[in-house]
Amino acid sequence: MMLEYYCLPHCKHKPVRANPSDAGLDLCFNPTWPHWSAAIQPGESMILPTGLKFGIPHGYMLQIMNRSGNAAKKQLMVGACVVDSGYDGEVFVNLHNVGNNTQTIESGMKIAQAVLIPVVHARFVETSNDNLYDWSPITISNRGDGALGSTGD
Repeated sequence: MMLEYYCLPHCKHKPVRANPSDAGLDLCFNPTWPHWSAAIQPGESMILPTGLKFGIPHGYMLQIMNRSGNAAKKQLMVGACVVDSGYDGEVFVNLHNVGNNTQTIESGMKIAQAVLIPVVHARFVETSNDNLYDWSPITISNRGDGALGSTGD
């Protein structure tokens, strides 16, 4: 499958796939001003530009996800980022600093990865039956309404 992308005029660092077998395409921080950096304080988040637009086909979404190195070494986590088919604007990354130190993001730094994911377009139907699994064998689980920790440690 081919996925087209467009670099906006301020995009100096194109997306890269570090290895041919990688699921994600690394996205870089592409500020609108050259040599601009961003400082994210502990407990804060910042929305950072990638300088990229993607042509996402119907039936797919682009999920913006953590880079393991940023999460483990810098405590930088990506907020919930889904880019839907049909969105034609610049992709931004919502980056959270969950650590104890200020993190400086320099132009060109890899800040997230984008993964193309198929989407099932289900039709959602409201029901008046509170016991959703009683009338139809749609699951093989007997978990019931057990929530956090209900399946053990």
